[in-house]
Amino acid sequence: MTYLHNIGTYFLMIAEMFRKPTKWKVMKQLILKDIDDLIINSLGIVAFISFFVGGVVTIQTSLNIDNPLIPKYLVGFATRQSIILEFAPTFISIIMAGKVGSFITSSIGTMRVTEQIDALEVMGINSLNYLVFPKFIALLIYPFVITIAMVLGIIGGMIASVYGGFSTLQDYITGIQYDFIPFQVAYAYIKTMVFAFILATVPSYHGYYMTGGALEVGKASTTSFVWTSVLIIVLNYILTQMLLA
Repeated sequence: MTYLHNIGTYFLMIAEMFRKPTKWKVMKQLILKDIDDLIINSLGIVAFISFFVGGVVTIQTSLNIDNPLIPKYLVGFATRQSIILEFAPTFISIIMAGKVGSFITSSIGTMRVTEQIDALEVMGINSLNYLVFPKFIALLIYPFVITIAMVLGIIGGMIASVYGGFSTLQDYITGIQYDFIPFQVAYAYIKTMVFAFILATVPSYHGYYMTGGALEVGKASTTSFVWTSVLIIVLNYILTQMLLA
């Protein structure tokens, strides 16, 4: 029953988030701040991880197909498929669940503990629209982050492949272009938008409805990371089955 209650409260929160909107002059500033906090401040860690994981994927692929009968361009092909289909949209989203999700939960949870949310309600402001809606809008730019992850992952794989002596630049580029299906990129972006919605709402739910003090803020952040990651993995399976099977 507790799970059903939480699920119902979550969907009621989403509905309430769109009601009684805050004035645009105020909302614009909130959105710009959340874009800076959630998107811009995440680019560094995303770029770093994407570049080196792309290199690791290439090295592992090269070592596992080290056979003279297997063409070298398959290194680039396997790297492209791994990064576009799974690594960039899914793996990066789980990392963002830890960074962005914990930030959202702790910031909203701190406002709950210090009674700032109660103060908003007393002033007649829809606190869910004021706190959660800007994060939802800010994370609509999340595909931009995933695009950077895709590009840097492929570049990292190319550098590791060429300078590691696993294949030539021409073979790697040929592999990237080989049997390219544009819908696979669309599939990655569809997943990204679904994950962005989860990243904006699930951590907000755990922060908004938490009770207790400073210790409970930390517990809520941990819980939100776990449930956000679980939902991303489950939805990844469902969307893959629906779109690619």
